[in-house]
Amino acid sequence: MTPVHLFGPRLALREVEPEDTDALLAIYGDPEATRHLSFEPRTPEQVQAIVDRSIASAADSPRTEYCLAITRLGEHQLIGYARLATEPQQAATIGFALHPAEWGKGLGTETVQLLCALGFQTVGLHRIWAARSPLNEASARTLLRAGMTEDGRIRDHVFVRGAWRDSITYSILEHEWTPIDGLDGGPAPGVQGTADSQGT
Repeated sequence: MTPVHLFGPRLALREVEPEDTDALLAIYGDPEATRHLSFEPRTPEQVQAIVDRSIASAADSPRTEYCLAITRLGEHQLIGYARLATEPQQAATIGFALHPAEWGKGLGTETVQLLCALGFQTVGLHRIWAARSPLNEASARTLLRAGMTEDGRIRDHVFVRGAWRDSITYSILEHEWTPIDGLDGGPAPGVQGTADSQGT
């Protein structure tokens, strides 16, 4: 299996490595960073399990899950975590989280565009979708800027912090997607599988 290495104008996506655990804990263990996600802050043990699972999934054949480190272009330090999980009918769900220090810089939009490049150009998908918390307006702007369309609301989609929460969903189809300038890299074409999955 050829490792994923995608890069855009400012960011790169690479495979997760054991050394990424502390940097991921700084995101997934942070109450602010996880405020709008579908889970509460993770413990060090839980983050270690996520890293282990991410590394193991890269070796699956067929590969159904791409759990990737987000880095600045030309750097190795993890500043975010991105995930694409394939589903039946040439579809996939995507999700990502960036360290709060990286918010407000347009990096989320580029992350979504890179995940779309992975899904459409490499995996051969027809549809990619994402879900956000109704209160996460920054995520709404990010997904729309990346070219996605708001589809609707899933009522009581996730149970988090002791209550059910709706999700607002977005999608983009293969023919609607336009590659961003400066995009390059990726694994060998034709890698595809199926899985039932939720976002990060």
